[in-house]
Amino acid sequence: MNVQPKHIAMLMGGWSPEREVSLASGIACADALAEEGYSVTRIDVGPGISEELSRLKPDVAFNALHGVWGEDGCIQGILETLKIPYTHSGVLASALAMDKEKSKVLFKHMGIPVAESRLVTRTEAAHDHVMETPYVIKPVNQGSSVGVYIVPRGANRPPQVLASKDWDLGEELMVERYIAGRELTCGVMGDVALGVIDIVSRDGLEFYDYEAKYAPGGSEHILPASLPEDTYRRVQRYALQAHKALGCRGVSRADFRFDDTLNGTGELIILEVNTQPGMTETSLVPDLARHAGHSFGELVSWMVEDATCNR
Repeated sequence: MNVQPKHIAMLMGGWSPEREVSLASGIACADALAEEGYSVTRIDVGPGISEELSRLKPDVAFNALHGVWGEDGCIQGILETLKIPYTHSGVLASALAMDKEKSKVLFKHMGIPVAESRLVTRTEAAHDHVMETPYVIKPVNQGSSVGVYIVPRGANRPPQVLASKDWDLGEELMVERYIAGRELTCGVMGDVALGVIDIVSRDGLEFYDYEAKYAPGGSEHILPASLPEDTYRRVQRYALQAHKALGCRGVSRADFRFDDTLNGTGELIILEVNTQPGMTETSLVPDLARHAGHSFGELVSWMVEDATCNR
């Protein structure tokens, strides 16, 4: 008996500031799924996506969107309404994880350490320091380090870009105590914490910013991270706890800071959980999956077979 391959709608692009990264993730995943024998239709998502999916009637929607609208519960709600099984997390988990402040409240309640922070308006953040330097300013609901600024110790004033009339990343910002040290990340696949990567940004970059994430050579991924064994296990435990606390499904990735600097605090804190981690050739989750013995094709196939409604 001939069994038709599953028809996958690859959702990518969209209109968030992370559009180009989403297109790169979608193309990579679509190519890999086609090689694995799936039938794939690539969709550059626009406002008419509901009608397009209704006509297409795919077996599964692979959500390769990043950022607002694709990662915050909106597209997930459309897929639930259309009763199309989809990858990654559901409506509530996506919305919670995308809101950095609300997810931190949940992490703190679960005993996962976080850095002190407060919400301020863009006007407040641009006018004067609202926290003792050094601190970090970030939009509450953007991903890929879009709009993130480190205000160094002794800075005379906040970044003046915050006062620009061209600012389009929201009027509410999170100001967070800066944690020196190393940038760590840990993926979760299903109910299993994967390895821990130590992310080393190339010279000249302050932190794991947009360029370090997506430019070839922007960062080095050290896997497994060279950490004390108890710290390595704590990162994995916190990543899995955060994944479960938010109600995530499929694949997620948690980012951390670990202060092992000379005379540092030794603290380990969680920054955020990414429910739609990047899937480009320089992305972290594919590296973590390979380290666990899963090829890229096996990873995306697992995500398709894991897809459901009511996530």
